[in-house]
Amino acid sequence: MYKITISLCLLICLCIPTWANDDTFDPGGTLNPDEMSLNSALQKAIQGDVGMVVCSQGYLMTKKGSHEEARKIFENCAKAGYTGTMTWMSYMEQNGFGAPEDATASAQWDEKAAALGDPIGEFNYGLNLLRGYGIEKNEELGRTFVDRAAERGVKAAKQLQDSGYDYKSVTPDADEWKFEKKLY
Repeated sequence: MYKITISLCLLICLCIPTWANDDTFDPGGTLNPDEMSLNSALQKAIQGDVGMVVCSQGYLMTKKGSHEEARKIFENCAKAGYTGTMTWMSYMEQNGFGAPEDATASAQWDEKAAALGDPIGEFNYGLNLLRGYGIEKNEELGRTFVDRAAERGVKAAKQLQDSGYDYKSVTPDADEWKFEKKLY
């Protein structure tokens, strides 16, 4: 019996390296899979596999200075209807992050978000119309969008209403030069 046990153990030991190299052998999965990294989020977005978690990773990429990657995430999420990423694309266009500054594209992203009922998109689009930033100035329509945003709880929109729609009341002085440009 002792010789059979030794022989069986020897046979098993000789087969283990074969099993370890076999593609069907699964030692328990991948240790530390790349499932929650920024790179993973970027790859998922490029493949069209977007959701709230993936779309939010664009914010982190922007904050770390990876603007081109953030744009890829935001653009793919925007295609899927995530309005928050549309307002982020507007911000990226307005500030020239990952591409040259483009006031018209910025206003178009805000308009898309507003058309889908995003309150920040409504506020930003209304502000663009009041300023004439990236779009032809239209104070009446701008007030309509600001009012919608205020009704939906956007505090800055309420502040803008209270100021008589003076857009400078919600715009830092440091940015005035940017919004004085008539870029449409």
